[in-house]
Amino acid sequence: MTRKTDLDLLIGRHGTLGQVEFFLRSHDREMEPLLGQADAQKRALMTVQRSIPQDWRYVEIDRSDLSRFLFAEGDIVIAIGQDGLIANLAKYAHGKPVVGVNPAPDQIAGLLVAHRADQLRSLLPRVADGAATVQHRTMVEASLSDGQRLLALNEIFVGHRSHQSARYTLNHAGSIERQSSSGVIIATGTGATGWARSIIELSGASVSIDPSDTKLAFFAREPWPSPTTGNSIKYGFIKPGEALSLTSEMNEAGVVFADGIEDDRLAFDRGLSVSIKRAHETLQLIQPA
Repeated sequence: MTRKTDLDLLIGRHGTLGQVEFFLRSHDREMEPLLGQADAQKRALMTVQRSIPQDWRYVEIDRSDLSRFLFAEGDIVIAIGQDGLIANLAKYAHGKPVVGVNPAPDQIAGLLVAHRADQLRSLLPRVADGAATVQHRTMVEASLSDGQRLLALNEIFVGHRSHQSARYTLNHAGSIERQSSSGVIIATGTGATGWARSIIELSGASVSIDPSDTKLAFFAREPWPSPTTGNSIKYGFIKPGEALSLTSEMNEAGVVFADGIEDDRLAFDRGLSVSIKRAHETLQLIQPA
């Protein structure tokens, strides 16, 4: 699985490579970095293709196909790109082993895409035989009172769809509080290096969570104290077996979305409740030898 490169997206918008070059240069930008990125991904894809045993079946898909693609029993999922690609596919993999390939290790940090393309020739048979090292990454689920469910690898956001003040009642570990805030983030250990990390640094919250943790951390962003709302519950942990519950007081504006993908959202309007806890599913991420 891959995603379109920045160059692909620009060609889709402007029509031709020449038009893209004209657009970039008219804004004092160069083509070379985009060409280099696209070339690195192409070379990584070709190397991965050559590494797949000849008697194996395989199919190439784009990230945009994920919601329509059906993985089969025994599949191995290879994601070529940045860490965000792993987060995108995690909820669709359903326990399949996932191998993250970094197409440009000199440019991409790659905490989740930890493999080079040239390592797959020896790695893939070990994955198929169950001999590769697997890290089970905790995922988070949000279950709405109307029966809808959403999974995430990094975090769940509950709030107002235009990021205005979100109004809700929060219930955690026996403590209940009506709040008006910029929304609530519920993060896994994997997500603690992203959105949650910036919240921790800005708020000074004494929260520590790492990728191996089975607990979740939640953060109420800038809860505002008023005669009818409080700010005593600013952050905390959701341990295995526990849940965080929120009940919406927003009229046709509340949302729940996962891993920063706002288009894949659930409506969270007045009267609906959402229960957020550790998911039964985990991401089975193949580790380097």
